[in-house]
Amino acid sequence: MRNTTYKVRIAGLTMVVAGLLSCNAQTTENVIDSKEVAEHLEYLSSDDLLGRKTGTAGIEEAASFIEKEFKSAGIKPYFETYRDSFQVKNIDGFNIVGYLEGSDDKLKNEFIVIGAHYDHIGEGKPVDGDAIANGANDNAAGTVAVLALAKEFAKLKNNKRSILFTLFSAEEMGLVGSKHLANRLKSEELDLYVMFNIEMIGVPMKAKDYKAYLTGFEKSNLAEKFNEYSNGEKVLGFLPQAQQMSLFKRSDNYPFYETFGVPSQTVSTFDFSNYNYYHHVDDEAEKLDPEFMSELISALVPGLTKMANSEEKEIKMTGDE
Repeated sequence: MRNTTYKVRIAGLTMVVAGLLSCNAQTTENVIDSKEVAEHLEYLSSDDLLGRKTGTAGIEEAASFIEKEFKSAGIKPYFETYRDSFQVKNIDGFNIVGYLEGSDDKLKNEFIVIGAHYDHIGEGKPVDGDAIANGANDNAAGTVAVLALAKEFAKLKNNKRSILFTLFSAEEMGLVGSKHLANRLKSEELDLYVMFNIEMIGVPMKAKDYKAYLTGFEKSNLAEKFNEYSNGEKVLGFLPQAQQMSLFKRSDNYPFYETFGVPSQTVSTFDFSNYNYYHHVDDEAEKLDPEFMSELISALVPGLTKMANSEEKEIKMTGDE
């Protein structure tokens, strides 16, 4: 997230097992492999990638990794290639855009964008000789979530609407990549239903009755519908500090909101008390909780599935934040 802060750890979700007594707060089957989450997280935030600064060899390595994962999962390029190229301050940048076509002849012309930024700042203030700002929580964590969701939806093949899985570059330079892609898609008259952005989900929140918060909570009924879609589970909630700090405007959801005027919001678990390593060289994979991440990503699947399959566009703008 741009100009903010974030952290790690939660209780596990209980698997839904046939025959259990029903209860009001149902839980979600953990369909995302925590081992793979950990492996992807460790690679994307490793010193080898040098902090993934836009325009560097490190982010090129990250992009190649994302492309291979998309290809392996059966996620096709949306454009001629996976790369959506742009320039910023005479630097070449590129978003990675994967495409999963919808199965319904009509609804496949409506799109959901599931996104996260995969760049970081490169270097930070040195600590004990270490100057690489690895960006594990910011935002290798979100990138891992998009990859995991892409793999799961490609396996399920039950989305009536089409989905774009997007990884943005140059977020740290002013949301440049997402602005570029939003404008490009708008110029092509893409029918965007919802933009669902994922930012800094590497650690659980403290003392909350929901799993993650949604920025711009009051701007749409997304959280309400998402929780309804999630088998009675309270997945998304309201964090007052997110409103106070205008986090709605500080991640890659915002250019899509500005450009399309549709529900475009960010999911996060940074609650201003649970992570001390924002833009810090110690934002490393070992400080995050892959088990929690796999549980949270799993909890997003039912809501996103219903979003991709409802006959009408049930998620709508409601008012100002």
